[in-house]
Amino acid sequence: MTQYLSFDIGGTNLKYALIDQEGHILEKDRVKTNTENLDAFMQTMYEVADKYQGKFAGIAVCAPGKIDTKNKIIYFGGALPFLDGLNLEETLGKIPVGVENDGKAAALSEQWLGELHDVNTGIAITLGTAVGGGVIVDNRILHGWTFQAGELSWMITNSSIGTRNMAAYAGFSCSAVNMIKKVNLALGNIDLDNGLTAFEAINNGDLRALAVFKRYCRNVAIMILNIQAVINGSKVIIGGGISAQPILIEEINNQFDKILQNNPMLNNQVIKPVIVAAKHGNDSNLYGALYALLLELNDEEVR
Repeated sequence: MTQYLSFDIGGTNLKYALIDQEGHILEKDRVKTNTENLDAFMQTMYEVADKYQGKFAGIAVCAPGKIDTKNKIIYFGGALPFLDGLNLEETLGKIPVGVENDGKAAALSEQWLGELHDVNTGIAITLGTAVGGGVIVDNRILHGWTFQAGELSWMITNSSIGTRNMAAYAGFSCSAVNMIKKVNLALGNIDLDNGLTAFEAINNGDLRALAVFKRYCRNVAIMILNIQAVINGSKVIIGGGISAQPILIEEINNQFDKILQNNPMLNNQVIKPVIVAAKHGNDSNLYGALYALLLELNDEEVR
């Protein structure tokens, strides 16, 4: 069985896994991302590759930023600015190398082995520090002219406050990290980043927490409706750490229903997509990066 080494580059951790072509993870682990400089970062990747030397037929990578999938170049590496301009095909050797944006990798993961399998048109949305996305139309992931398709953080959802204000954008209003901070602030908690405490209050029906949470889910529902106006997808997949909370998916569905019910014309024209949680959780990007490489190797290059 052919095996591949898959990397998920994050600002905090570098995740990796040995995965076969059927999608079975044989081994996986993570190391702290070396943020010192590019050479130090690459040294970590080389050490992982050396660990599995002779066991993989190709390397698949997903990373933040704009990704030139044809030339294997990372642009604007998010929290890792030294990745800007990095050509992974040149740095990782002569074996087949694939590289994909992390949001698009999450969508590809669901298309391969998850909730978007056999879905012609749909989207995967990753709720985290900002908002990532992968749009699938006619069974293909969209990259766009400058590889920016699916960068949902730049969708304007509140222009009334001015476009210089970052709060006007979905990356702020639909940020899971911001929502958690606001919930903990409303509760008077010292640790504003504690997601477990925030969701404990939400699930227990604390009115202060619920007010913030429901407003957040409404913002996500509005973003989904805006996306639907363009792609008319049949399914929406919600990923990110908070997607493991059933109440999140329940409330996004509830808020979407309310938007439709409050506008009879909209309700008559818009058919609500299925909105569900992502299947693969924290392994999504590892699967998706590999699937992008497999498509390329099979001459089914995504556009």
